[in-house]
Amino acid sequence: MRWQATYKEKGQEGLLLMAFMVLKVIVQYFLIHPSYDLHRDEYLHLDQAKHLAWGYFSVPPLTSWIAWVIKALGNDVFWVKFFPALFGSFTIYFAWKIVEELGGGLFAKVITATAIFLSVILRLNTLFQPNSFEVMSWTALYYFLVRYLKQEKPRDLYIMAVVLALSFLNKYNVIFPVAGLVVAWLLMPERKLLWGKHVAGAALLFIMLVLPNLVWQVQNNIPFIHHMKELSRTQLVNMGRPTFLKEQLLYFLNAFLLVLLSFIGALRFGPFKTYRMIPLAAVLTLLLYLWFRAKSYYAIGLYPALIAFGAVYFEVLTERSKRFLRWGGFAVTVLLSLPMLMLVFPDRSAEKIAANPEKYRPLGLLRWEDGKDHQLPQDFADMLGWRELAYKTDSAYNSLKDREAVIIIADNYGQAGAINYYSSNNLQAVAFNADYLNWFPYGKPIRHVIRVMEVDEDDDDPGRNQERSLCDTLILAGVVNNALARERGTRIYVMKQVNRDVWPLIMQEIEENKK
Repeated sequence: MRWQATYKEKGQEGLLLMAFMVLKVIVQYFLIHPSYDLHRDEYLHLDQAKHLAWGYFSVPPLTSWIAWVIKALGNDVFWVKFFPALFGSFTIYFAWKIVEELGGGLFAKVITATAIFLSVILRLNTLFQPNSFEVMSWTALYYFLVRYLKQEKPRDLYIMAVVLALSFLNKYNVIFPVAGLVVAWLLMPERKLLWGKHVAGAALLFIMLVLPNLVWQVQNNIPFIHHMKELSRTQLVNMGRPTFLKEQLLYFLNAFLLVLLSFIGALRFGPFKTYRMIPLAAVLTLLLYLWFRAKSYYAIGLYPALIAFGAVYFEVLTERSKRFLRWGGFAVTVLLSLPMLMLVFPDRSAEKIAANPEKYRPLGLLRWEDGKDHQLPQDFADMLGWRELAYKTDSAYNSLKDREAVIIIADNYGQAGAINYYSSNNLQAVAFNADYLNWFPYGKPIRHVIRVMEVDEDDDDPGRNQERSLCDTLILAGVVNNALARERGTRIYVMKQVNRDVWPLIMQEIEENKK
């Protein structure tokens, strides 16, 4: 009877887990106001599906494989949003399974799922970027590590190698938590588990899986290093360490108690002794991020596992007074999520948000990568103006009588990707940055150029003298007018009957931007 009851309970818990996962996917579709376009980064990733390779200047290849699947399914917004939502639902799944491996009961599982559901991960999973897969894969990695430490079965090492390889092929950021894990593992008595033929076998499997990407990096002069230098010069320099710590708290304010209890439990709770390297590794990883002035969201993948640990310890601490403390803790988890849920989603039009920006300012949500405050959060502004840009580029293209020898060149990947996604003419624009540097139609005869350009107050050639010198006629065909878009003021020029100097200058610009 006891076995039957346990079996029945597991079946009910499985249905509850499935309900959380399905609800997670459904909810993601209602968090973005329909007036917004896709995000700048999403266009780049969708275009990568047309140029499959073992590496890219911007990201490793896994995102392009997912984009290829999206393209095969029709490239609709529904599928663009489906996969990050799916990865978010499996983040809940693996955290739930960590609780199960740690011996936690139904309450610990439910509060874990709820805390993750209502955290900043809900915002993360609205965008088709590598971040959603990253958080899921880190949580899966911790789950299989817990299972290996518990059972010491070699199969879990090989599964970890596959998960780690996929995470590496998704985003190189995984090297930081892995570094934290290795150091923490070496400090623990369990370090004896690091030595053995199966550990070596798992390491070899990992190397074999990521080797094609490493070869691509070498063949392309290791663009990862260039990308990190550029990131450090233009963005990370504006990331303050106090801001990093503050935003860690804001991201998981609803789960702060559980995260804190995960560290306390690692020190005081006997059954956690075998697994305490995981909370320690999280601390070491956070210290690494602080040292390198990393962006705050780089660390999000650490928290689902910590929440699972804290939930199990909280369940143990409240075993005798469960009705009062347990449900009080659950209520706090829900209530503390409400302020964030009201601020981090573009669930209202940009105009309404810009009319009342002050509630965003104290939380630092109006601060962009340039270190300055603006009218909208940066991610919101990055979802505006793209359709307008694409439609005006289409109009410029339609104005040309001879369309056989036209090339469309943008300044940045968002412009090129948006044109390619929304164009009714199936235009294929390229850009002078990111992966588009490798996608120029080399050798193609050019008669006309449509030039999409960012223009700012510091523009040193307001008359476009350089462009005029390269063609018979220069026409300003359109301007992005959306006042709240990051692309506001972007101009679309038509250069008719360009001369033979165009290709050499394009090649020169490409080479300079690759350095």
